[in-house]
Amino acid sequence: MQTLAHPHNQLLPSLPRRRRSIDAGAGKRRCWTPSVEAMAAELKMEHEKKGEKENKLWGGRFQESVTDAVERFSESVSFDKQLYKQDIRGSRAHATMLANQGLMSDSDKHCILSGLDEIERRIENGEFVWRADREDVHMNIEAALTDLIGEPAKKLHTARSRNDQVVTDLRLWCRDAIDQILSCIKQLQVGLIMLAKENDGLIVPGYTHLQRAQPVLLQHLLLSYVEQLERDFCRLVNCKDRLNVCPLGACALAGTGLPIDRFMTSEALGFSAPMKNSIDAVSDRDFVLEFLAANSITAIHLSRLGEEWVMWASEEFGFLTPSDKVSTGSSIMPQKKNPDPMELVRGKSARVVGDLVTLLVLCKGLPQAYNRDLQEDKEPLFDSVKTIIGMLEVTTEFAQNVTFNRQKIQKALPAGHLDATTLADYLVKKGIPFRTSHDIVGRSVALCVAKNCQLSDLTLDDFRIISPVFEEDVYEFLGVENCIKKFCSYGSTGSEMVAEQLNAWITKLNISGISS
Repeated sequence: MQTLAHPHNQLLPSLPRRRRSIDAGAGKRRCWTPSVEAMAAELKMEHEKKGEKENKLWGGRFQESVTDAVERFSESVSFDKQLYKQDIRGSRAHATMLANQGLMSDSDKHCILSGLDEIERRIENGEFVWRADREDVHMNIEAALTDLIGEPAKKLHTARSRNDQVVTDLRLWCRDAIDQILSCIKQLQVGLIMLAKENDGLIVPGYTHLQRAQPVLLQHLLLSYVEQLERDFCRLVNCKDRLNVCPLGACALAGTGLPIDRFMTSEALGFSAPMKNSIDAVSDRDFVLEFLAANSITAIHLSRLGEEWVMWASEEFGFLTPSDKVSTGSSIMPQKKNPDPMELVRGKSARVVGDLVTLLVLCKGLPQAYNRDLQEDKEPLFDSVKTIIGMLEVTTEFAQNVTFNRQKIQKALPAGHLDATTLADYLVKKGIPFRTSHDIVGRSVALCVAKNCQLSDLTLDDFRIISPVFEEDVYEFLGVENCIKKFCSYGSTGSEMVAEQLNAWITKLNISGISS
């Protein structure tokens, strides 16, 4: 019968004393799981009374235990335990490869795989005890496996180091996280497309320098954010392609003299290939930097959208009204209705950018190959992913719960002489050089300012005093509705162009329920 590998066994949930038959290929080996209740509890209490520490799996050459302060400072299991799925997945692939290469028996492999299944079950059911004295997710799982199945577990770390193990876990985790973020980006794109479809034909002021510039369709403005999100989407797809190489088998930094098959583990884990250089394999954190850079750009895009919608929800603009579902009130001013979610989106972008800066500074000046500094890469990574997912989800929620105030927007449109550039285009069509047209329209606007009126309010005589080129057809180019009709360049805010782009996005995103 297998015995506990450590005299001071981790307390695991009670198991009845039983034998488990595990298929070992040619035959069957009886893999014993001992009852640990009374013996483990007694040993643990005795161990704690003596104030002894559990022997580290790496502790063979050490005569003394690390101090409590060093142990507290060094542990990472408090945050890297969320890599448990990826760690177990990597261990399964590694054990299968070792058995295939004759570096462990099939029966030992099956014992390990069964033990890993049981540990994963306990973690997911909240039954697993994470121990800080076992430092990290890898040592917790390996030590628990040894407690559970005994000697076969000691073979799992053959031709593997925590250096290549952790970066394998990290690449797998990033791959999964990117898929989740891609899904969130698509949901927000769909939300913006639906919002655009609901506001067909609505013209809003377009701004440059936060000054009124030209009229644009609201749909055109919303599609500009869809385009930004598409670039964010593509950056993450490209990042995923580049990170999808397997470092497992690089060991500490130099590889191994044992006959492992790195191509087998790479394929089993869904990587495109093993990494070519073992030093680079354990040193590289470019993929984390690239991932966090992509998240940062996405966060900036969301912050810009948040800023615009916060302004538009103000009394000064009044263009947008969020529903009560996505608004908050004031603790002192009973009349207030605040678009807080988008303010927080704007604010949380700083965290995502800060996570990137933390990683950049962390990696700056590190010598090859692995350095313990790299333990600090996980918290900024985890925070960046959690924050960007939250930002995307709440922005989607906000987009589904806003109303654009057509009457207020239409009332505000005449201010700012938004049709001035279209009037310049009119003169260009009459053969006037653009710079001259620009000057003529500028003098026309100055006349409007003096008369406190719009360009469309000027008489033909007013126009002809400034330039004899003006004719009766000038009024076909004045007013925001006429401006929108005149835009015809590819990608412009012209009605036909916007409808074409909107329909293309409906098709691309496979949005059902609305016609394209």
